[in-house]
Amino acid sequence: MSLSIKNGRIITADADQVADIFIEGETIRAIGKDLPMKADKEIDASGKLVFPGGIDPHVHLDMPFMGTFSSDNYETGTRAALFGGTTMVIDFILQRQGNSLHAALDEWRGRSNGNCVGDYSFHMAVTDFNEKTKAEIRDFIEKEGIVSFKTFMAYKGALMIDDRQMIGLMEEVKKHGGLINVHATNGDMIDYLVAKHRAEEKLAPLYHYLSQPEITEAEAAERFADMSFYTGCPGYIVHLTCEGALNAVRNATRRNQKVFVETCIQYLLLDASLYERDFEGAKWVMSPPLREKKDQETLWAGINQGLVEVVATDHCPFKWQQKLMGKNDFSKIPNGHPAIENRMELLFSEGVNKGRITLNKYVEVASTNAAKIFGMFPQKGTIAVGSDADIVIFDPKEKHSISAKTHHMNVDYSAYEGWELTGKVKTVVLRGQVAIENNNCLLRKGYGRFVKRSKVSQRI
Repeated sequence: MSLSIKNGRIITADADQVADIFIEGETIRAIGKDLPMKADKEIDASGKLVFPGGIDPHVHLDMPFMGTFSSDNYETGTRAALFGGTTMVIDFILQRQGNSLHAALDEWRGRSNGNCVGDYSFHMAVTDFNEKTKAEIRDFIEKEGIVSFKTFMAYKGALMIDDRQMIGLMEEVKKHGGLINVHATNGDMIDYLVAKHRAEEKLAPLYHYLSQPEITEAEAAERFADMSFYTGCPGYIVHLTCEGALNAVRNATRRNQKVFVETCIQYLLLDASLYERDFEGAKWVMSPPLREKKDQETLWAGINQGLVEVVATDHCPFKWQQKLMGKNDFSKIPNGHPAIENRMELLFSEGVNKGRITLNKYVEVASTNAAKIFGMFPQKGTIAVGSDADIVIFDPKEKHSISAKTHHMNVDYSAYEGWELTGKVKTVVLRGQVAIENNNCLLRKGYGRFVKRSKVSQRI
């Protein structure tokens, strides 16, 4: 099967040109003006933007959490991602304390294998680092192609590791060419504040936010940066939300250190005033919580300053009935919100259209940087000869609105209900196959492929 995309304005992280793309099989074979090749299918992209497929490196599909599971499984989640222009996601395997990393990998493969519509990979979340776990790291990097390892500085008793374990893990991961991702918030301080608010019978969603003040994130981000600097292990802070935490990264640059930073679309666009809507605020209960307007300004600036490299989602949806588990106690509200389908269009409409970021920067933070950081560039994350033919054809002028009535995520509300956007995904190609066309998904579950990644050698 061959495919030709004609006359589109092709935007990559470092280029902007009107040209044709010729695709044969799963890869891009030629790019240029007025290409002579004849294809089995031709798409006229005149007046449209053509981007590399989006990469969301922070999602939680079919994830066990607080006695339930996130409501999007690998089929519904990766399909919804495709509708929104995201052709690949990276999910998190969670080690069960006392069990091996390989046991966790087997558990997650049991849910993902044969069920994904779009491409995917995994980060390995280490919650119990010991000599047995240490011996598994090399296998994950060299044989499984899983090169990134997640750690939690919060969720004590379930996911959190201490600084001693963090240092040991960093040294082992560095030795074999991997990367450490971190949830950087001070778990002990948060646990204290949660208990304090509960004892005072302050149980509304607002107290989820008040139990995780900015200082809990700023302190942990700085501590993580220090440990990463000491060990020399590449470090990546997931879902960074606030000025204090980004300033910790700024401080690290003064000693010539590079700390990779991801924020999420919600932290750029939503703020903590939503928690004042009585229990409806549960829709936006996530960790870290939404922050203040000044933090949004800091994050947009951080993107343009090159301090924030990736905009992800931390997509972890729960239906309203699941959120009601915490109706009488904010600490029992499942943490997470749905955004996997909305990220690319929201970032374009609120970022590019409003002059906050350029088109090239948009492609960087929505796709290319994640591919480089996590060891899959130039296979993914760009439009180039030899790259996977993961392509989004985008109408920059089409107006539409977000609603739970029309989205494809398996959740019965939208965190962005009624938002009016300019710019819409029209056609999506995944490895040479048309995946989304005329608002229909043409691929079946099982088409999505696990992507093995290479050692962390690429720098941005």
